[in-house]
Amino acid sequence: MILSLSRLRQLACAATAALALSASLSASSRAEQPDIERIEVSARSIARFQIGLDQKIFGPLEFVGGLEMTSPSRNLGALSAFRFLKPGSDFIGVADTGFWYFGRIARDSALRPTGVENFRMVQMRDGSGNGIEKKWQADAEGLAVRDGIATVGFERTHRVAQYRIDPDNMAGPLRELDFLVPRNELRTNRGFETVAYSAEKGGLVVVSEKSLDTSGNIFAAVLEGPGKGVFTVKRNGEFDITDGAFLPDGDLLLLERSFSMASGVKMRLRRIASQTIAKGQVADGPVLLEANMGYQIDNMEGLDVWQRADGALMVSLVSDDNHSILQRNLYLEFILHGD
Repeated sequence: MILSLSRLRQLACAATAALALSASLSASSRAEQPDIERIEVSARSIARFQIGLDQKIFGPLEFVGGLEMTSPSRNLGALSAFRFLKPGSDFIGVADTGFWYFGRIARDSALRPTGVENFRMVQMRDGSGNGIEKKWQADAEGLAVRDGIATVGFERTHRVAQYRIDPDNMAGPLRELDFLVPRNELRTNRGFETVAYSAEKGGLVVVSEKSLDTSGNIFAAVLEGPGKGVFTVKRNGEFDITDGAFLPDGDLLLLERSFSMASGVKMRLRRIASQTIAKGQVADGPVLLEANMGYQIDNMEGLDVWQRADGALMVSLVSDDNHSILQRNLYLEFILHGD
């Protein structure tokens, strides 16, 4: 078949238009892919947990060391939860401003933390693959990790969502989970701060920050396994729950925080007995550690439990500075004895 000159011109124009459209779509796709920001983090070592004293032992906890983290980047901060991907080394976290963050803890020969390496942040994406811009839609507070999947608890727009972990390309959620607690019982800024896996309970457990039942106890739920159902955690004093992780024996270690203008910020670690974590029960347990402004603390929000190469059971904490010049980004590390 012989094509006329006009038909050849039409085909050439169509091909040019197709190439232009392809390039436009490719550029659009790249524009929608949130950029990964690589952030230089400076870390000042913290050798004493209690200010001015050399004491290392605090009940069953032994202070190992800590870091105060700063950066020229204004995005460093609001670190609300984290989990180690490799024990004591590579980590993943969520910021309540709608970002993922990744990095690595550097250590000296005595295994004390000395710095943060390869730190980067990337904006969270919604189900359509677009960056989440609105704070009330991206208020990520709790995080659990297993088998390459990150499960995140959000408040304000209450949900528990799962994502595939790929630090170079964090996509939108794979699915949202039924969190069992009646939605109308969740307070606007007091949603799921703890998302943790329990081998004993058969799966995920979530605990809210300060969504209270009529008895003043804190709503929580076992989302999977034979014990699936809603329970509550006894509220002890004026402390609110900010994170938690399960210990090898099945107990739940909770990180708690309180704040008042008179006494400032406080933090607390409480051990919740495994047998009290059950449908319809009120879970409770003893306080292991309580610290006030006389200690190297801030707005402590994130916690993980992990095992060091020498067998020590470790507890690591991070703080959320709320992007305030009056607050600090801290990383603290303890050995938990007696387990």
